[in-house]
Amino acid sequence: MAIYGYARTSTIDQVAGLADQIFKLKEAGCSNQTIYQEQISSVKMEDRVEFAKVLSALRPGDILVFTSLSRAARSMVHMVEIEEKVSRSGGSIRILDLAIDTGTPAGRLTFNLFASIAQFERENMLERQRVGIAAAKKTGKYKGRAPTARVKSARVQALHAKGLTKQEIADACSIGIASVYRILKADSQTTMLVNKLDGVH
Repeated sequence: MAIYGYARTSTIDQVAGLADQIFKLKEAGCSNQTIYQEQISSVKMEDRVEFAKVLSALRPGDILVFTSLSRAARSMVHMVEIEEKVSRSGGSIRILDLAIDTGTPAGRLTFNLFASIAQFERENMLERQRVGIAAAKKTGKYKGRAPTARVKSARVQALHAKGLTKQEIADACSIGIASVYRILKADSQTTMLVNKLDGVH
């Protein structure tokens, strides 16, 4: 079993804030080797390279520690999505400021309570969204949205260029690993085609 920690600050100026998080993570049992840190404003999965790496490193029985909910997720709904990823790896989560440990019965109960509230809020949000879309369709203003994989194609290619594994890219972009393979394969085929056309000219 390994205890991993994740620390994040919103700007490179918040060095003190990052040091404080690292101190608390070490108190919780993390080591220098198991703490992943980055200074980035976004909490979007696709923007956090180090977070993708720590998710990929998790094995059954491992623990992922955050000093607070805000360091890991933009909302409780987002935190539930992260916990699902950790749970699929066989790991558990500790959120220090909320005293939540999903590896214990009491901690799991508390987390599930928060998750139920978040799900209720999400369902209300989706209902409002459906009403808004229906109204927009009636007035001809609804344009829909581009397919998720296509939107994230550039991000997948950028992370691949940085040397991340396909699983790390999938975790960072919140898409399946099969989508990562398809995007990279399509990009490779496009590059080959362009090279052939350049050769013709």
